[in-house]
Amino acid sequence: MQTTVDVIEQDGLTEIERLVLDRITEKAWLDLTCELVPAGQPEAENPLDPDEAPAREEGAALFIAGKLQEMGFAVTFPTKRAGRPNVVGILEGTGGGPSLILNDHLDTYPAGDWNAWTMTGGHPFRPTRHGDRLYARGTSDTRGNLACTLLAARAIREAGVKLRGTLKCVYTADEEKNGPDGSIFLLDECGLDADYTIVCEPTGWTKPDGRSGMGIAVANGGNFLVEIETHGVKTHIWRPDTGVNAVAKMVRLLTALETMTFTHTPARIAGGTRPMTALVRVQGGVKREMQFTPDIARAVIAVVGILPGMTPDSVMADVQAVIAAETASDPELKATARPYPGALFVDGTLEQDENMNPTASLGRAYKRIYGEAPAIYRKNAFNDTIRFAERGRAAITFGPGEDGWPPINEYIHIGKSVAATKILALTVLDLVGAVA
Repeated sequence: MQTTVDVIEQDGLTEIERLVLDRITEKAWLDLTCELVPAGQPEAENPLDPDEAPAREEGAALFIAGKLQEMGFAVTFPTKRAGRPNVVGILEGTGGGPSLILNDHLDTYPAGDWNAWTMTGGHPFRPTRHGDRLYARGTSDTRGNLACTLLAARAIREAGVKLRGTLKCVYTADEEKNGPDGSIFLLDECGLDADYTIVCEPTGWTKPDGRSGMGIAVANGGNFLVEIETHGVKTHIWRPDTGVNAVAKMVRLLTALETMTFTHTPARIAGGTRPMTALVRVQGGVKREMQFTPDIARAVIAVVGILPGMTPDSVMADVQAVIAAETASDPELKATARPYPGALFVDGTLEQDENMNPTASLGRAYKRIYGEAPAIYRKNAFNDTIRFAERGRAAITFGPGEDGWPPINEYIHIGKSVAATKILALTVLDLVGAVA
């Protein structure tokens, strides 16, 4: 079904606002996004798996930095690990206004099997339009959203607007692995700071009838990876009754883990996903030993929807309790659990006050474009907002990408992206302040 973006006429615009919004067009957004999607790819693919090599975002960083420099931003490349520069562009204001960070990230999910990308002709980094959707890896997460930040800044600059406060466009490495070389490094080791932060990540929604819009995420759910092992007794496949099959025991245990509940205090604003598990990896059996039953099996579960107050210890205690209960009912079950080596525990964050900036300003801009207030909610997926918020910064998430985009044939809505760019531009003018 075709998505409908109900964008109203922008009545009551100031001359400055009109000059800026006139420069935000569908063509301008499309041209920029189609440049950004393939930039530095596939080197910027960054799997969450701690045991897989990280991305190299340098190509994307240099390309995006060039766009900022063309606009007059002072650009630096704070770097923790070779090949993984972050991009910090600063546009100093005339004085008297607050500072604002527009943030996005340089890495993307891996594209997987290229042949599966039927909407882009078998090339995941070839932006391809079908109706109101633009398909390619990174359109929703998050080069299409990044284009909104760049285009909003460019429209302000091309309109000749001077800002009172300082605008910082910050593009991070390593977001897909929860930020050690990116947002954590910038905040904890480089002193990155601003009065407000807007992370332009997917918060888009689409109703079954085709109506669509974007929410403002004032909080995030966290995540954690846990490794499970089951141990059995190897035997010949001709006599499975004389051994204990570790894979069979794992299957039983995973069913219990998939339906378990976690100890937590409900949040003021709940997310779409309660604290729960997602099975992400199962391994059992040994090559060249199909004549024997396996005596060890391993699985990795992702604990998602983590809320404030949940800790690594509380999560592991809940998992261990499930294992203990299953062991009590099956004496042959031998299982252990541990945090997955190298994985970070990502906390759920407390809600930002939706009546305060930057949410209040963004909400006003949204209503001017859409004619209604945006939904306020908790986003479940990780993004750099978490790293700002857990350090006490006023940070929220907003962007046109679909919150729940498909892993294959990823897409973003074009009309929604143009509307989001206008909303961001109006928010910058309101928050940072424009010099008349």
